[in-house]
Amino acid sequence: MSARRALAIAGLAVLPAVLLAQSSGRGFTYERQITTTGPGPQRLAIDAMLLVGGAPFRVLSRGDGYYADGGLNDLRLFAADGRPVPYLLMLPPAPERAWIPARVLAVAATRKTSGFEADLGAVSDVDVLRVEGLPAPYLKRLTLEGSGDREHWTLLAAEATLFDLPDEQLRQDALAFTPGAYRYLRVTWNDANSGRVPLPRAVFARQAAAAPSPAATTIQASLERRPSEPGRSRYRVRLPSAGLPVVALDLDVGGSHVYRTVSVSESRFSGLEAAPVELGRARLARITRDGATASAFRVPVGATTEPDIDLIIEDGENEPLDVRGVSVVLAQLPWIYFEVPQPGNVTARYGDRSLPRPQYDLEAVRGSVDLASVREAKWGDTGRTITAAAPESAAPETPAPGPALDASAFTHARVVEVKTAGLVALPLDAHALAHSKGPGLRFADVRILDAENRQVPYLLERRDEPLSIPLAIAPAATVLAPELKQSGGRQRSVYVVTLPYANLPPGRIVIETTARVFQRTVRLGIERAADRDRRDPWFDVRTADTWRHADDRTPPRPLTVPWTGGPDTGLRLVVDEGDNAPLAISAVRLLLPSYRVRFYASAAPQSVRLAYGRADLQSPQYDLALLAPRVMGSPAAEVEAAAPSAAAPSSPAALVSPRTFWIILAGAVIVLLALIARLVTAREEGAAKP
Repeated sequence: MSARRALAIAGLAVLPAVLLAQSSGRGFTYERQITTTGPGPQRLAIDAMLLVGGAPFRVLSRGDGYYADGGLNDLRLFAADGRPVPYLLMLPPAPERAWIPARVLAVAATRKTSGFEADLGAVSDVDVLRVEGLPAPYLKRLTLEGSGDREHWTLLAAEATLFDLPDEQLRQDALAFTPGAYRYLRVTWNDANSGRVPLPRAVFARQAAAAPSPAATTIQASLERRPSEPGRSRYRVRLPSAGLPVVALDLDVGGSHVYRTVSVSESRFSGLEAAPVELGRARLARITRDGATASAFRVPVGATTEPDIDLIIEDGENEPLDVRGVSVVLAQLPWIYFEVPQPGNVTARYGDRSLPRPQYDLEAVRGSVDLASVREAKWGDTGRTITAAAPESAAPETPAPGPALDASAFTHARVVEVKTAGLVALPLDAHALAHSKGPGLRFADVRILDAENRQVPYLLERRDEPLSIPLAIAPAATVLAPELKQSGGRQRSVYVVTLPYANLPPGRIVIETTARVFQRTVRLGIERAADRDRRDPWFDVRTADTWRHADDRTPPRPLTVPWTGGPDTGLRLVVDEGDNAPLAISAVRLLLPSYRVRFYASAAPQSVRLAYGRADLQSPQYDLALLAPRVMGSPAAEVEAAAPSAAAPSSPAALVSPRTFWIILAGAVIVLLALIARLVTAREEGAAKP
């Protein structure tokens, strides 16, 4: 044992009692058991349960990979007697791993197979095979074996694929396998359904890492289909917690042929509101040729801060993909290294985010630890949530409620029932969009009011997904505008499309049909009455487009046209049928910009009110914006406002009633007529005197 290690262990034996008091009296949330392998040094892998409950890591790029760093400040280990067990978080060393060139040896071909052997010149620890110089395009299935003496072979990959498809921008010329000591690597191509390929120009094997790495950690996330416009599929990916060291998403997608673009985004606060920010973009592809398949369903993403992220797949003219699930790929995690002086299990506690990173004398031996020679401990039971100590609240110290406002001055105040304390997300529906100052003025008159009419601070968030509203459609009973009436024997279908409210913001109207083969001119507008500029009623066309579909085997893509908004609610949808039967319109919906507000509920259950419709208010400025990074990084419970009242908003009280007004006006007219009559009489009498 080196002098430095002996000194460190001696220091551990005389740790002050105050360290025990400071480490065990905290508000830990979780407790789990660790099964050790006897006394001495141990290494323990970080699993998904620890990641979800512990303080988050950040992701660093190092060499050719991504690594998790700076997390688990709140982790503490305890021996059976309750004394602290010092530990280190240790990433395996990541030196530049050499690629060993190999001599390529041909192997005898059969009727259905061919291949080659790669001779590395000496037995080496390797974990990846790479081939270069095969003429593109190619897509080949293969079997990979390894040997140290060319007589005893180990199966490394029973069914693998290498490919280079330039037209599809797909390439995979390297194959990873379990690290091992080999001199020879043998590739056997499956030629049963594809042409033979020549010997590669060069073959390399990558030297395996000297120290073991924890197994790659992936976490299964939940997937929820979200409303979307035609030609796109939107999903909400719900991560187990915010702040995970995510580097990619792996999608489980059905179908034999796939070639689509996918993007990933999340909401982030910047300036005055939260808005979507793209985290990554990739091409989803699956190409099948000659019985072999090339697939690419990984989406690299940047660091995430939200527990919910959005996945958008560009479907184009295709049917939506069969997305079965999504796995979250994490950065390379460190080992937990610790030393136990005697046999016995160790207890891990974590979940108190107020704890700083611990400093142990064990740091003195970091440079001399050989992780490859350290025995691996295992997590024991599934753990438990500690109930004796209350966990630290996830809510930050939020600003106090703002000044009270007169709730009666708002034209609309809708009750919002909050059932859980903490962060709440309240969507702004079509009624709020139409009757508030709207997105153009950043919802300047929208307020959240508590029971005392005090303002509850909130953050405004613009969502990427649209707000989808089904619209009522029916054939027009009467048509007044001459240009909408039948003429020249050509058929024209006119429908009334009713918007739910006036003064909605600009959006898009989506029209669907069950027909398969058709071509129609479609116009959308408003039928206007005659005015001083036009003697007859007329059709105010707002948008027009040609809708066409010529494949009777597939359903048509819905027609999407822009809508400029405005005070009108009764629209006219006009379909010029030509000499054809009327096109069957199956559904019409309106897509509006989507917004929601995030605020903290101090207690639950409680009722707050969503108030809007007031001309004298400007956009609020809350101190909560200073805490935006924490607000946006916390899970939010979605709530909804109660349905708006059917009654019209009350108008300001009149000084006099209409009946009194007309009585006073009639009296004034009578008095005025009497005065006029008296003046006329007096003038006539004056003129009659000599």
